Amino acid sequence: MKIAIVCYPTFGGSGVVATELGIALAERGHEIHFITYKQPVRLELISHNIHYHEVSVPDYPLFHYQPYELALSSKLVDMVKLYGIDLLHVHYAIPHAYAGYMAKKMLAEEGIFIPMVTTLHGTDITLVGNHPFYKPAVTFSINQSEVVTSVSESLKEDTLRLFDITREIDVVPNFIEITKHSKTFTDCQRDLMAEPYERIITHISNLRPVKRVTDVIEIFDRIQKEIPAKLIIVGEGPEKERCEQLCREKGIQKKVLFLGNSSEIDKILCFTDLFLLPSEKESFGLAALEAMACGVPVISSNTGGLAEVNVQGISGFLSDVGNVDEMAANGLHILKNDETLKQFKLQARESAKKFDTKNIVPLYEEVYEKATNMVI
Repeated sequence: MKIAIVCYPTFGGSGVVATELGIALAERGHEIHFITYKQPVRLELISHNIHYHEVSVPDYPLFHYQPYELALSSKLVDMVKLYGIDLLHVHYAIPHAYAGYMAKKMLAEEGIFIPMVTTLHGTDITLVGNHPFYKPAVTFSINQSEVVTSVSESLKEDTLRLFDITREIDVVPNFIEITKHSKTFTDCQRDLMAEPYERIITHISNLRPVKRVTDVIEIFDRIQKEIPAKLIIVGEGPEKERCEQLCREKGIQKKVLFLGNSSEIDKILCFTDLFLLPSEKESFGLAALEAMACGVPVISSNTGGLAEVNVQGISGFLSDVGNVDEMAANGLHILKNDETLKQFKLQARESAKKFDTKNIVPLYEEVYEKATNMVI
């Protein structure tokens, strides 16, 4: 099957999942066409089965905001006709589902009928999409998709609660390639980050307020008072400066490393002992799953789809949003004893296996078949 994948090409979860999905589908023999404004960050290899088409938006002074949706719709039409694409898979409702619908209508005028699958990832529904300015267009675009999927049961419930959806929503969870995360690094360079007797705690996100990164600092501060530890924060975002200031106020700035965005997540996780994700909201929790796949137990908030990923008392612990005292206590329970830590590491990796690529990607293939049958 020839599939066009539309996504954001950034470090965010939706772009990462869309890119990994395309790579996995290409390995299963499908021809994949990524269509976006920049090559996705995790798309390292262009092969005979993987193609990238850049969406260029001319910079006209007439427009205060450049019309990316129009450029994307036109590009989709051109690529469908040029490559004989069979199906559109758009990730993140805004603006991709809307642009996909417009492309479908333009193609239909020429007698080309192509199905569209829309995957909902989170803030496209709970935050941006629910804004009164966008809600009618988002609702319409979702309902015009042949098939709609969400990455968790929690997000499906949120979508049905917030929008007047007439389509059935299929839950297809995010996934991870377990074998990819099983490799060990002989040059892990753990000694550059911490002393052998120190535990390493990690947080990875886009450092937005919804991630509650200051809670990460608070949890770590409580832990490091009890045991020797270092904190690694990976990512860039608006909360970074505030967190750096909080570290200085607490006098722990030498124990906290801000690494910025990184393409070496696996290497960082290979020497991590505990992962913190105390978010206000998580539709799935892909960062938690990546940590678990690397054998890192997770301390997280009990919100959104996190309870569908992080198994209480097995892969880690969940607490109410903002309960940093309990999160720190749970973290210490895991970290204080070597045998306890070893057991949680094994359990975390085992829990991640149900989200392995080989289990989830076939579900998307079933979705594609379902969508295709709807336009025949």
